Amino acid sequence: MNRFTIDANAKTTPFPHVWEECVGSCHAATALREDWRRQMKKCREELGFKSVRFHGVFNDDMSVYGMTDNGPYYSFFNVDQVYDFLLEIGMKPFVELSFMPGALASGSQTCFHYKANVTPPSDYNRWADLVENFARHLIDRYGIDEVSKWYFEVWNEPESEYFWAGGKDGYFRLYRYSAEALKRVDPRLRVGGPATGGEKWIDDMIAFCEDSGVPLDFISTHHYPTDVGIGFGHPMEERMAKSRRGVLKEKAVAVRQKAGKYPLFYTEWNNSPGNRDVYHDMPYASAFVVKTLADNQGLADIYSYFAFTDIFEEMQTASAPFHGCFGLLNIHGVPKPNYRAFQILHELGTERLPVEGGDSPTLEALAVRKGSEKLTIVLHNHNIPLSPIREEPAQVVVMGIGRLKAATIQRVDDNHCNPRKAWIEMGSPEYPSREQIRKLMDASELKTEAISGEYEGEDLIFRVSVPPHGIAAITLELE
Repeated sequence: MNRFTIDANAKTTPFPHVWEECVGSCHAATALREDWRRQMKKCREELGFKSVRFHGVFNDDMSVYGMTDNGPYYSFFNVDQVYDFLLEIGMKPFVELSFMPGALASGSQTCFHYKANVTPPSDYNRWADLVENFARHLIDRYGIDEVSKWYFEVWNEPESEYFWAGGKDGYFRLYRYSAEALKRVDPRLRVGGPATGGEKWIDDMIAFCEDSGVPLDFISTHHYPTDVGIGFGHPMEERMAKSRRGVLKEKAVAVRQKAGKYPLFYTEWNNSPGNRDVYHDMPYASAFVVKTLADNQGLADIYSYFAFTDIFEEMQTASAPFHGCFGLLNIHGVPKPNYRAFQILHELGTERLPVEGGDSPTLEALAVRKGSEKLTIVLHNHNIPLSPIREEPAQVVVMGIGRLKAATIQRVDDNHCNPRKAWIEMGSPEYPSREQIRKLMDASELKTEAISGEYEGEDLIFRVSVPPHGIAAITLELE
């Protein structure tokens, strides 16, 4: 029996909701879709996300840049439609400066199904002019007080030839022209990078900027438990199984030290980088989310999950409701188990209590106070794929709790908040009917049920069992 002990009056440590500062998405053009907008608004309201990062604000599908006999022209109309919407729902853009407009590109190499150009500019000065005109337009439209609260990140994963054909030196050149252009517009604009996958180039980025006097306001990077190529047919489960439980904390500790004085933004993370990974759709992802965010407290200033929706066009769009894409919501807007994990975490306070005990290699407990009103204990049972894990019984002992208004429990596991299971049971229809989608919505519902504890002296004890890759959140409402 795992016995976890929490002293409700113990000294707390800060538990900032850094995962709510930003969330990821596909390329900018998807933000023009009505279904994308409905889902974004839902995530804002229920999960508390404050900004969204997407690729390709300069893609040709956004019609930002072109050339005439008289030189370049700019059109920010489509960008305005996206940013206006975000501000209307109380969010902000996290601006990724990418990819290369075709009329400015030095080559024809592209990535993704939507053919994003990844070559360096044919003229770096014209790239700087684009960035400068873009920034001036944003300030003219939204005001410097607003835009100075945003972040500007240069490119996406330039360490990979798939995303950037210009190499490290070419990226640093691109970064310099971008950062200096932004600062010419207004020194209050905040810019950073290198936006690398696998936490690469951080030392080199800092050295380059400090040695060359190039502005650098934050460090951004990405990490996943394993790195594997994008596409179909990869042995994702086997690759994930070669990882280690809690590896993202190990990575973040090392990078936090490298970043030094600079704010550290993880602008992508997830349980894997594959967008055809069935684990994204399963309770596995929910336990992974809670474990990771509990582990990584205090290591990053922004921790942006990738991504909020399966409306996602990096690969050819899939029709099946559950096809292993990154999102918290599927293409029909059905919340997956990982969505419910973020929903539970959103309701937590910001005062973390120490937890004593527990002898399981997979079951852990996170205890967080919300002022004098609530105390929530989130049990999470997680291990990497193909590794030993079993249902774990637990005793949760709460000391110094006083009198309660109510005690409730919320669960996410194979039998709770698991619409994929319901979809399989209805025959895995590729194109579910409206009635079937309604049933999937019902299966995804996060239910709140009463739970009874018993007193041993002044200690309140709850007994609960947590299935493999499950979450059990016990919330105590305090008098």
